Amino acid sequence: MRSYPHNSPQAAARIVALTLLADGHLAKAELDVLDRLGVHEQIGLEREVLHSVLHTFCEDLLSTAHLTWADSCRIDPRTLAALMGEIDDPELRVKLMRICAAVVEADAHVADGEAIVLGAAVEHWGLQRAMLDGRVTTSTT
Repeated sequence: MRSYPHNSPQAAARIVALTLLADGHLAKAELDVLDRLGVHEQIGLEREVLHSVLHTFCEDLLSTAHLTWADSCRIDPRTLAALMGEIDDPELRVKLMRICAAVVEADAHVADGEAIVLGAAVEHWGLQRAMLDGRVTTSTT
């Protein structure tokens, strides 16, 4: 698995990619949310670079033993923690949580894999308080 500098746009994009793939497939509604919300701009990337990071993440998943396939795409807990650990800026964490929640809600269904990713973000990033305070919502504009 490639590593990116902490809090880099690429590290942020990979968290979004993880969320997109967490249910085992890439839904058009989820991709549409990325464009509608201008996610690439929010995290500081060109649209094509965001898609490139998504593609690269897929390659990394397919070439490593960190992936187990069932009905969804699941990353082993150690790898998941390492990916979450690349984001340590509190504001970026909240922004990514909003984006990821919007992606998950795009198809009106929260799959088990998506719930695992969102739960891991809340846990690893310490966002329980932000969730309760209403600082994390799906409104990213």
